[in-house]
Amino acid sequence: MQSNTDWDTVTYLRKSKPAPGAAKSSQAVNAALRRGDDIETRQKFAAGTNKKAVTSKNTAKLDRETEELHHNKVSLDVGRLIQKGRQAKNLTQKDLATKINEKAQVINEYENGKAIPNNQVLGKIERAIGIKLRGKDKGQPLAPKK
Repeated sequence: MQSNTDWDTVTYLRKSKPAPGAAKSSQAVNAALRRGDDIETRQKFAAGTNKKAVTSKNTAKLDRETEELHHNKVSLDVGRLIQKGRQAKNLTQKDLATKINEKAQVINEYENGKAIPNNQVLGKIERAIGIKLRGKDKGQPLAPKK
């Protein structure tokens, strides 16, 4: 069932192209009705809006969800590993961010456990500080590629 909030009603005084302002005032419409002129009314769906016509894929999943939804965050132990590795190489957050082509705020968020994990960023940080941040052997030195 759809609500009528997205529908705009447009009234035309004649079937040909109306004169400017003819369809805009209710007085002009009422005067045309009194005269017995032909009046055409059209409904346009979402006229002049940028609304999406298609809903998201996860709508049903969200409807079934009963708990409060939230994104996974990087754990604090990963943040501590990043901080220790960065300090061991005598890097500031800004230096590390520059080295991996990210903003300093990204490093700050990862170290504070506020970042949403991104494997590409984690991989860059791992290579820059030389410590594994993912998998079973977190905190171990990063093995060189063969």
